[in-house]
Amino acid sequence: MDDTALPPSPGAPADLTDEQQIQFEAAAFRRLVRHLRERTDVQNIDLMNLAGFCRNCLAKWYTAAAEEAGVTVEYEASRKRVYGMPYDEWKRRFQSEASPEQLAGMTAAPAA
Repeated sequence: MDDTALPPSPGAPADLTDEQQIQFEAAAFRRLVRHLRERTDVQNIDLMNLAGFCRNCLAKWYTAAAEEAGVTVEYEASRKRVYGMPYDEWKRRFQSEASPEQLAGMTAAPAA
């Protein structure tokens, strides 16, 4: 995984520094995590089926980014950061059993 800022998109401000771009990307990530913490009604399987990633994927990417920087962050610690609580607690409180339709969608959805 490349830890540099994303390349500019067409029409994006060209005068942003790499530091600003990384800062804004990090803020967007934090907002996404906050949004997912608030939307406990949205199941991970639905995220996987619709977008090809879920909260666990974000935690894996967080752990991988830390490892690439030479820092050890355990996967469970990353999940706690994403979920806002231990994963087992989130699962117990908010995860529902997957429907046959949701499970069928998993075979069609590409993994992140």
